[in-house]
Parts: sequence; structure tokens; C-alpha cells
Amino acid sequence: MDPTADPAADIAAISQLKYRYLRTLDTKQWDDFEACFLPEATADYNGLRFEDRDALVAYMRENLGPGMITMHTVHHPEVTVDGDHATGRWYLQDKVVVEAFRFMLEGAAFYEDTYLRTADGWRVSHTGYRRTFELTWNLDDLPGLTVKGPGEHTH
Repeated sequence: MDPTADPAADIAAISQLKYRYLRTLDTKQWDDFEACFLPEATADYNGLRFEDRDALVAYMRENLGPGMITMHTVHHPEVTVDGDHATGRWYLQDKVVVEAFRFMLEGAAFYEDTYLRTADGWRVSHTGYRRTFELTWNLDDLPGLTVKGPGEHTH
């Protein structure tokens, strides 16, 4: 083991990377989202697979654009660092609202990630999850529900 290694600092940096990945996904900051990944990064979201960063970012940009409200949160991290490689397991809770289709989804999953230390810090080399459950609703079945996206807050 490298005597200069600081596993706590690495785990904190990897946690910040994961949180940035989720924040930039939900705020649709696609350039910053892309920067979370290695160019050769892969992903598998419950069978929706991507073979590189370009394909992943293009899909998210095209399919999670305006009109789709998303909320992704992770907790209970289990991060293991081994030199310049690391793995992470995170418990995901997510919600998706697409008012135009009168659709809402809420679910949970476990992310299984791998990370690589680069000259620019830790980056995702693989991400993906397997669902533990998924609930969907028709917004018409929720009387009184009001959906407000960014910039539509009431005072």
C-alpha cells in the first residue's frame, strides 16, 4: 500500500464526483455531466446500455431535455479504493415527471460503479444500476397535483 495514500480523501473525492454526476444530470448541464466520465466509460441502467461516454451523454441530452423533471439522490455509499481504481455501490432513489405525457415514475435501485484516478481527478469508468422497485402514475389520477419546473416557483 502506498504510504502517501489517503483513502478518506479518495472516498470524499469519489463521493463529490457521484454527487456532481447526479446534479448535472438533473440540472441538464451536459458539458459538466460529460466531464464526470472517461471517454471510454460504459453504462448499464437496468439493461439500457452504452458503450462509451459520447453515446451516454447524447442519449441523456436527447431524452432528458426540457419538459422532463428528474430527481436523483444517492445514499449509503460503499466505496472501496485500491490504488488508482475504485468501486462504489450507492442506493438510488429517483423520480421522473413528464407533464406532457401525464406521467410520473418513482423508484429505487443500487448503483454499481467503477472509477479511475486520472491527472484531473477521479472519473467514472462504468456506472449502472439494477432496480429494486419502480412505481408509475398517470398524473390525472392525482387530483390537486401541481407540477412546477425550474423558474415556475410560487411565492
